[in-house]
Amino acid sequence: MQKVRYITNLSKVEGLSEHERQVLKPITDKFVFRVNDYYLNLIDWDDPHDPIRKLVIPNEGELEEYGRWDASDEDTNYVVPGCQHKYSTTALLIVSEVCGSYCRYCFRKRLFRNDVKEAMSDVSPGIQYIAQTPSINNVLLTGGDSLILATAKLRLIIEQLREIEHVKIIRLGSKIPVFNPMRIYEDQELLDLIREFSTEERRIYVMAHINHPREITPEAKKAFKALHDAGAIVVNQTPVLRGINDDPGVLAELLDQLSWAGVTPYYFFINRPVAGNSEFVLPLERVYRIVEEAKARTSGLGKRVRLSMSHTSGKIEILAIDKGKAYLKYHQSRDNHYGKFMMLDCPADAAWFDDLPGNEQHWKRPSKKNSHIVSVNEMVEQV
Repeated sequence: MQKVRYITNLSKVEGLSEHERQVLKPITDKFVFRVNDYYLNLIDWDDPHDPIRKLVIPNEGELEEYGRWDASDEDTNYVVPGCQHKYSTTALLIVSEVCGSYCRYCFRKRLFRNDVKEAMSDVSPGIQYIAQTPSINNVLLTGGDSLILATAKLRLIIEQLREIEHVKIIRLGSKIPVFNPMRIYEDQELLDLIREFSTEERRIYVMAHINHPREITPEAKKAFKALHDAGAIVVNQTPVLRGINDDPGVLAELLDQLSWAGVTPYYFFINRPVAGNSEFVLPLERVYRIVEEAKARTSGLGKRVRLSMSHTSGKIEILAIDKGKAYLKYHQSRDNHYGKFMMLDCPADAAWFDDLPGNEQHWKRPSKKNSHIVSVNEMVEQV
């Protein structure tokens, strides 16, 4: 198996100058850094605005005062440690706090703080909860990255979930298909595991995180094919990010390349207002226009993508923004407001649902499902 070399120290990144390493060191002192040599080779180091570079190389904006550590209040969704249950049919198991590389825009940057422990090496309490909750028919293994787990560990979790009759779908949240595609197509045990447990009636889905068409290399396509051949269904989701993919041509190419490779375009997300993410923020109206222009250039297969905000109260789909008004609906809802339509004023600088005047009339702040879970928003920040 081709070994990918992981790098956790900026001084080992050959494409950076010594000055850049010094400037960026305070950021890596606060936010963890991790990348691998395969992904670094996708960067055009002669272009300071290279989108692949911006995805994984720290930026000075990460130290600006902005957002919250847990912008969608995920702490309120934990039913037991390591298991979230926000929507009736779906449960999340936080199985890892490690990724193939760390995206600088990550909405779960909090997981990589030393004082935060949300990922569980033992997911038995979560699996027990799922077994006792018949409404749950699909489970997402996420983190971190589910495919960073050793295949033997992944098998243990999947085998237990497959013993629960009402769990029909298992989802693997992962950026490994583009961060380290060799991990997929060279690991026969992983492909055998998927082949065994992704059946005609009970599928395994890989929820890929592909942000830019340049990530879709020949190796990535080989990983998609291996997953498809093993019986997995691969879909993709990405936030729309300033300086990375905020261009209709880039997003249209992404939609096309995904469709051509048999990967379903699933969600375009509004970037969550998370601590350290100010560099990637775009106004809602601008994102909507970019996405609509991109969809105009692609086929109906590409147009399947939905533009949504993963808000505390649910997934809010942006149907349209026109003449200062935002037309929205709940695509998923914590409080069972599925399909609820909302029309709100949309200021030019609004970048999140909470920025829209009158939003508070449509939802209420949730209380915790498990009072023992500590919110990272309430923790004293590390120095």
